Amino acid sequence: MFHLSQNVCICSTIIMSLHKELHRKYIQELDSHKDDYAYWLTEHLRMNGLYWGITALFTLKYEDTFNKEEVIDFVLSCWDDLHGGFGAFPRHDSHILSTLSAVQILKTYGQLDILPATKRDKLVTFVKGLQLKDGSFEGDRFGEVDTRFVYTGLSCLSILGELTPEVVDPAVEFIAQCSNFDGAYGMVPGAESHAAQVFVCVAALAIANRLDLVNKDMLIPWLSERQVKGGGLNGRPEKLPDVCYSWWVLSSLSILQSLYCIDQEALRQFIYTCQDAVNGGISDRPDNQTDVYHTLFGIAGLSLMGFDDLEPIDPVYCMPKRIVLTIEKYGRE
Repeated sequence: MFHLSQNVCICSTIIMSLHKELHRKYIQELDSHKDDYAYWLTEHLRMNGLYWGITALFTLKYEDTFNKEEVIDFVLSCWDDLHGGFGAFPRHDSHILSTLSAVQILKTYGQLDILPATKRDKLVTFVKGLQLKDGSFEGDRFGEVDTRFVYTGLSCLSILGELTPEVVDPAVEFIAQCSNFDGAYGMVPGAESHAAQVFVCVAALAIANRLDLVNKDMLIPWLSERQVKGGGLNGRPEKLPDVCYSWWVLSSLSILQSLYCIDQEALRQFIYTCQDAVNGGISDRPDNQTDVYHTLFGIAGLSLMGFDDLEPIDPVYCMPKRIVLTIEKYGRE
């Protein structure tokens, strides 16, 4: 039996609420800041940011906020015909992260079929071509390796219905090598355990139908210990809480059917305190600058816990559950 951290502040009453309409407006207006220097400095995150915003809106049940045709046109404008896959912005080289975000957006809007067979084949070839002999994945042709990319590759191919044992089996072997003595996972074999890496590894194993490899007796207590005084979650021992771990930690616990191992009400209140009650958006911790990344993962965490009448979100794919139900699962009848 698992126990809550002794440092957690147990909340007994609701003192705040989720500012849904403000968050909708905040996300809707993000693309209107084109006169800001920061807008262009973050060009390399545009596709990811679009996915974060759209997924937050769908979870808030505001899925018609953006013009669907304009969204799809932007995604298609980021196609990298030289390498296959999608870049973060028009004329950017493709990367596995922006490619997954593009595929998730198309799937969320029911538009995967808009890709002609030639592009779809090139997309699959691009993703599979990033896998190395040891089962790991590179992010792009420049060679960075990280368990994030293993998850990203498997998730992308899963959504496309293109997973095969030739891809899955070595990927699973690589993830197994990234498991540490505490049951958690790092970005490469021997790297420090981190909650975000735990998510990508556990979710990848879930996609591969190999959760039997997870050391649940070690990992679930490690995840529950990420909750600190005030209710927030951190990514590693002795670190500050951060709203994004409301996804990285909770999604892993949800996949392992162990959400009861943290104080959900305390975490709910922590997320609420990180909202901008004037302009909308959610920050990493109270009184910091909001951004769409933390806005999504705060809302997604609340959805996983069943609060605020939100659209149920799938803990493996970070997409609405009703859409994930249409994905053919690997290795199952």
